[in-house]
Amino acid sequence: MKAAVITERGALPIMQDFPEPAPREGAVLIDVDTAGLGGWDVLGAYRLGVEYPCVIRGEGVGRTEDGQRVYFGERSVLPFGAWAERTLVPVEEVWPVPDHIDDRTAITMGIAATGALVPLEVANIQPGESVLILGGTGTLGQIALQLARYLGAGKVVAAGRSEEALARLKERGIADATVRLKGDDSDVAALKKEAGDGFDVVLDLVCGQPMLNALQATRWGARIMTIGTGAGRQVNLDIANLLFRTLSCIGTGQRPPADRRKIWERLLNIATEQNISVDYAEFPFDDTPTAWTSQVSGPHAKIYARIS
Repeated sequence: MKAAVITERGALPIMQDFPEPAPREGAVLIDVDTAGLGGWDVLGAYRLGVEYPCVIRGEGVGRTEDGQRVYFGERSVLPFGAWAERTLVPVEEVWPVPDHIDDRTAITMGIAATGALVPLEVANIQPGESVLILGGTGTLGQIALQLARYLGAGKVVAAGRSEEALARLKERGIADATVRLKGDDSDVAALKKEAGDGFDVVLDLVCGQPMLNALQATRWGARIMTIGTGAGRQVNLDIANLLFRTLSCIGTGQRPPADRRKIWERLLNIATEQNISVDYAEFPFDDTPTAWTSQVSGPHAKIYARIS
């Protein structure tokens, strides 16, 4: 079968023939229709313990041998994955897709949307509160802006580095305001200016210095929910900036399959009712290396490919 294969740690994927998965007890064979790509797939391809060669894991939508249309997450049985004509997935990770849900939505409401909903609900947003999405231009950030509004936020603000991507959020009407982060001392002042009396909730997708800067733009009682580390995993925290505030690190994906399925099914309903949308970038399956490079560079869209 044709597949996007990682041959060694740090290598770009290569399109090549790969052995087909064989039936296995406790797992489901799936003919892949659509595959999604995200930051976790890049990190996961190079993590310790991965044996090469292996297929890019990813999320996807496909059909089982009996023709049922299903979603599956990035937990394909190694060395298989979503970026191939067929994959093998543990049975508990294979979830039926409702007929009215398209492939892209089914995929986007999986890992990315779960990463937004779980910490925002832990933050317990109160009606009218102001919410900052730090690193708000990517897929997760776009969803988070819309979910924060759904959960009662009175003002949602996106912060990020790309002026063009931030303008796109305003154009689409999913952010009330934006803050362009320049990576220098001006960022604190820019965040404070938009915060007014201070942000009530910060969903931090990047950590590092941007998180420390955002802390200074929060009010007493603020909740800061950190779920990503793209800007650095280590911080030099001045505890005075955390007084009377709560900083939580939220792991969104390490839940039992049954719990993640319930969250996903709920998100499908929310996406339909609230018309939640994200920007997408479709790549030809044969051009997966370019899709991979785009993901590494930090796209402001959900990357996917039609496999069949």
